[in-house]
Amino acid sequence: MNSDRNLLRFEPEEQYHSRSKSGECLSSHMLATFRKMPFKYYARITGLLEEPAKPEYIFGSAAHKLILEGTDAFDAAYTVSDGPINERTGKPYGKDTKVYADWLSMQEGEVITTDDFNEIVSMNESILRHPEIPALLSGDGIAEGVVRAEVDGICCQIRMDYFDPEVGIIDLKTCRDIEMFDHDMRSYGYIFNMAFYRRVMRELTGLNYPVYIVAVDKTPFHIAGYWHIPDAELDLAERINTAAMNRLKECREKSFFPTGFERKQIFTLNK
Repeated sequence: MNSDRNLLRFEPEEQYHSRSKSGECLSSHMLATFRKMPFKYYARITGLLEEPAKPEYIFGSAAHKLILEGTDAFDAAYTVSDGPINERTGKPYGKDTKVYADWLSMQEGEVITTDDFNEIVSMNESILRHPEIPALLSGDGIAEGVVRAEVDGICCQIRMDYFDPEVGIIDLKTCRDIEMFDHDMRSYGYIFNMAFYRRVMRELTGLNYPVYIVAVDKTPFHIAGYWHIPDAELDLAERINTAAMNRLKECREKSFFPTGFERKQIFTLNK
């Protein structure tokens, strides 16, 4: 088990994402894009379609850094500030002003607001108070480890939020309301991502590691919980992933990535 830690490598997030955005390696995120519409996958790897940065992604990355890697790692990567203060109004300059842009260019690392930081701290405290989650995250695990393997002739890569050979693969999610998280898991296809992680790790180790998702919400109480995904559910998701990967190989061979709307569509009220 200890040798499995040696499979993980560490690299800047942008370097990791650049290999999936170019189509060099397949990530769970890009596979999800392909499953929904092959043409959108093609548009992203060729630069025809840029994926805009979303505020929730920045918040989520900052939460991951603090919760999974600790204060020192967070401080090295982020600056907590609302920016320069306008002396006339006593409030921070707007993010669309030149003063703010000039200030931002002088900062090291990503900038998050004090409100966001305080919320992330509260989320972390909620996780630490949970009766069982700390045991999942307090072992000899590794955060943000990267693994690459060839799966069925396709270069695949994963960046696991947290991996401990003695526990398994753990993903951390921030969500709007934990009571709705089952819906989020279905809506955002989290199980397909986790099945992809498990498949890549099995390619290198021969093992099916247990899979967990830890979630903490953005309600005032920042309630935390965790889910174990049974092997039977992951097996089903893996079969769907495998079918999509086989289709990806066909699209590459034919140099044709369909939208799914090439043929006549039929509308019915009962659909």
